[in-house]
Amino acid sequence: MNMSDASHSTDIAIIGAGPVGLFAVFEAGMLGLNTHVIDALEMVGGQCSALYPEKPIFDIPAHPQIAGQDLIDQLAKQAAPFEPTYHLGQQVIKLEKRDDGRFTLETSVGTVIDAGAVVIAAGCGAFGPNKPPMEGLEDYEGSGGVQYYVKRRADFAGKKVVIAGGGDSAVDWALSLHDIAEKVMVVHRRPKFRAAPDSSAKLQALAEAGKIEMVIPYQLKSLKGENGTLSHVVVATLKGEELALEADHLLPFFGLAMELGPIADWGLNLDKNHIGVTQATMATSVPGIFAIGDIANYDHKLKLILSGFAEGASAIHAARSYLFPDKEFHFEYSTTTGVPNE
Repeated sequence: MNMSDASHSTDIAIIGAGPVGLFAVFEAGMLGLNTHVIDALEMVGGQCSALYPEKPIFDIPAHPQIAGQDLIDQLAKQAAPFEPTYHLGQQVIKLEKRDDGRFTLETSVGTVIDAGAVVIAAGCGAFGPNKPPMEGLEDYEGSGGVQYYVKRRADFAGKKVVIAGGGDSAVDWALSLHDIAEKVMVVHRRPKFRAAPDSSAKLQALAEAGKIEMVIPYQLKSLKGENGTLSHVVVATLKGEELALEADHLLPFFGLAMELGPIADWGLNLDKNHIGVTQATMATSVPGIFAIGDIANYDHKLKLILSGFAEGASAIHAARSYLFPDKEFHFEYSTTTGVPNE
């Protein structure tokens, strides 16, 4: 395929528009490289926006506390002067390296991108909620009766909410919603939770004070309602004892199903849904393809957003050398160069 057949041409294609992908856009811009960014979600932000937009993050340097969505908004603003092109709501289904060392990417909606280098910042690949095995779930998903992510706390004001699960998400949202919802009921199959000890202790205290109802040891069984409007969540013990909990919303938090999807077919060095890289450059086993963030793996890897930021800087500098092998570069600090004016 010729470059002229592509609908877009760019220096670097970044797969994944989460925090690490967005910071890579900034790093590329600082080196004078343009970027196209592809993401399966309809918005930028990755898991920060999809899973915990209102949840505070505490380990971002210079921010003692910042909500997931606020972090994304700032990263997008930081990247904006470099005018990245976003291709959202689509997945890269084909990635081919051509004889000239450049790459052709094709997405699920037919977008074709010619890129000099590729940076995979796809988190853990495509992700979606692990849904409980209940009949009729989808009947209530459209109306918001069943939700797997909390976008806005305000949606639950004055509502009866059943939260199912025993991990951090279940416990954190029970703590967060108890003072805005009319009633919060937590369904779990055993008294012990897998959440942070401090959070579990707070949940217990609220339960003892009668502010959260603990429905233990029960599991989800079925849903009742009419025309997509939820009225009851039916739960059962292992012995078959049932309870019908009056509810406006069910929030099942059973973790995420991660799958690499088409990335698995790109001839990269894969190990358990991760891509092995050389840490110094974040280079994969295919020259010109780099991986950063949660999907990238090397010895002593820390899965932190801040590690991903540093990996992004390393990958972009290495990508520039791949793009321009004969050119000598001098590293400059942003304090020296500044950023372009919008």
